[in-house]
Amino acid sequence: MISPRLALGIVWIFTDFVDRAYDSFIVPFIGLLIMPWTTLIYALAYAPRVGVTGWGWFFVILGVIADLSSWAENGRRNREYVPGWNQTY
Repeated sequence: MISPRLALGIVWIFTDFVDRAYDSFIVPFIGLLIMPWTTLIYALAYAPRVGVTGWGWFFVILGVIADLSSWAENGRRNREYVPGWNQTY
């Protein structure tokens, strides 16, 4: 969970990829909290004046899948810790 956030933070601090891809501070910040893979890949795939095209969209979709699978895995893991979740009455 921490590696995409760490990578996005490093890219945001040391390069201008995030500033080029996003117009404001709030969108990448929310992306950092909620969908870090998608935010990172979009920032890396974005080209000035062109946007994201072709293979860039393919990798952005992979980022969405990675974020959604991370959320699903965390939900599954949390259900294991809730007592009585799988009991049938």
